[in-house]
Amino acid sequence: MKNKNPFENSDTNKRYYTYDCYLKRRFGKKCVKIALDGGFTCPNIDGKISSGGCIFCSEKGSGDHTPPCNIPLEDQFMQGKALVSSKWSDVFYIPYFQAHTNTYAPITVLKEKFDRAIELPDTVGLSISTRPDCLEDDVIEYLSELSEKTYLTVELGLQSANDKTLKLINRGHSYADFVNGYNKLKKKNINVCIHIINGLPGEEYHDMMHTASCVADLHPHALKIHLLYILKNTPLATMFMRGDFKALEREEYVKTVCDQLELLPKDIVIERLTGDGVKDDLIAPLWSTKKTIVTNEIDKELVKRGSFQGFLC
Repeated sequence: MKNKNPFENSDTNKRYYTYDCYLKRRFGKKCVKIALDGGFTCPNIDGKISSGGCIFCSEKGSGDHTPPCNIPLEDQFMQGKALVSSKWSDVFYIPYFQAHTNTYAPITVLKEKFDRAIELPDTVGLSISTRPDCLEDDVIEYLSELSEKTYLTVELGLQSANDKTLKLINRGHSYADFVNGYNKLKKKNINVCIHIINGLPGEEYHDMMHTASCVADLHPHALKIHLLYILKNTPLATMFMRGDFKALEREEYVKTVCDQLELLPKDIVIERLTGDGVKDDLIAPLWSTKKTIVTNEIDKELVKRGSFQGFLC
């Protein structure tokens, strides 16, 4: 059939291994993440590493779409569930600790929060976002135990494999530090979802492709590809308004993402292909608010090329 999708890890027209497809195959129906705020902070904020945070983070530490942390976890979850149920009636849920660094606390605190989360109704997994330098041995052991009880994914921020960029954006760790943290998790067979960002200050096309190549070599369970968006009241906003760098154009972003997908092994689950900030805080790029258009353009470009995830593997 002429228009048949050549990518086997797809149940739709998508030419990459979508998170939705993976979860439906694993659990038999749609699964939805519910973002939670556990009240954690970050060593890049509290002074252990730095006090400024990453230059792109708002005061919510990448948790701009999470409820306030002073609301009990159970209530946060039920609020999220109510929103989801207005769109989908029959789904499973995955609590997602998103804001700040969610392993940066005593092990007793982590156990209290995460053990409660996996007991929430209709849940089939747990996602925990953290830094590669916040994975102490006791935390790794606990996460290993959790992974035997539920579908656990640890979301690990890389952003770039370029040490010069990591220093510029004030990540407070190197690429070698990231690999060390990643390997600790993989040694215990814990699912890892790597986060990368396209369009970081000072980076050119070849830098973004280098990061994708490094991810391909690491071969994680999953990957999130984010677009760099500039939010008000961040150091990044100051740099942008000063003219230190330009935001990516949509066409440039689409091409880069498609090129990156071609490098990635077919079995890496693609959890995200773009990103969007809170509209009231967004400075640029304004096209980032149209996520569906962006993903549709990625789909069209892959069809135009006759390409798909892993095409160059």
